[in-house]
Amino acid sequence: MKKRKLGSRGPEVSELGLGCMSIGIAAVYTSSVEDDEAAVRLIHRAIELGVTLLDTADAYGSSERQVGKAIRGHRDKVVLATKFGFVTPAGAAQEAIDGSPSHVKAACEASLQKLGVDVIDLYYLHRVDPKVPIEETVGAMAELVREGKVRHLGLSEPAVDTLRRAHRVHPISAVQTEYSLFSREPEEALMPTLRELEIALVAYSPLGRGFLAGRFQGLDDLSPDDWRRRNPRFQGENFTRNLALAGQLKALAKKRGCTPAQLALAWLLNRHQDVIPIPGTSRIERLEENIAAADIRLSDADLDRIDRLSPEGAAAGARYHQGALELVNR
Repeated sequence: MKKRKLGSRGPEVSELGLGCMSIGIAAVYTSSVEDDEAAVRLIHRAIELGVTLLDTADAYGSSERQVGKAIRGHRDKVVLATKFGFVTPAGAAQEAIDGSPSHVKAACEASLQKLGVDVIDLYYLHRVDPKVPIEETVGAMAELVREGKVRHLGLSEPAVDTLRRAHRVHPISAVQTEYSLFSREPEEALMPTLRELEIALVAYSPLGRGFLAGRFQGLDDLSPDDWRRRNPRFQGENFTRNLALAGQLKALAKKRGCTPAQLALAWLLNRHQDVIPIPGTSRIERLEENIAAADIRLSDADLDRIDRLSPEGAAAGARYHQGALELVNR
């Protein structure tokens, strides 16, 4: 698989990474990997296929532990990324964000232990804490770099101004944000800033929460505890409109001789040389399907046609419910 750099200062990684949210966490997606051995087999197959970027987080249940188990004996073959910031305060009904320097240190120590490694290659702040100046959070993260516990720093879902302030404290190698044919918001302000600062964009949910993979036709295809049932894009008329849009892309993929998921990933890879998608999956056959997208070459005419079918704003509904939306772009 071809390689791309995590910004001007970061390491080279496979142009497609593996998002590990579906590994080790239940009640998120209809399909998930909770069994250790299944998780290890999935990650080992990814490594065999040339994937070098593994992306997890301390908020993903047992994912860090399972990823750590899978990379024993393979540590030199992967660039290991994890994230911190989400906490559940005692007595609280929902998660909060803690970007305090003391939590930065404690979270890193906990992740190192669960992963079973001495150093994390890319350490992200999962969401920006509005109660703590970003300079303080990133300053504490930079101390981890100086201590040799972290190699490179990243932010997830920051506002452009926040990113600039963070980058002045310590170089940011990657910004993780949702980016796909269903979520093209980064193109307006974030991507020009990333290119100016020479920071990579790591695209999570590059298959539009499953819409772009063309694998469901109704809510009954999702388990009762699948969190997408509460997502605005899966509600009422929004769901109907988004299925129709996904159907058009599916028809185009068929003409192109590939699967809908492959078309969506190939669009990202061919349209941008500095974007690294990290599709997640719980099944080896889907992993293999996704990785094969790296071999698909799209012409300018192909890209233009896809852009016209799914321009910015084409997907109906917000990408998160209101509470989660308040945690992004700040």
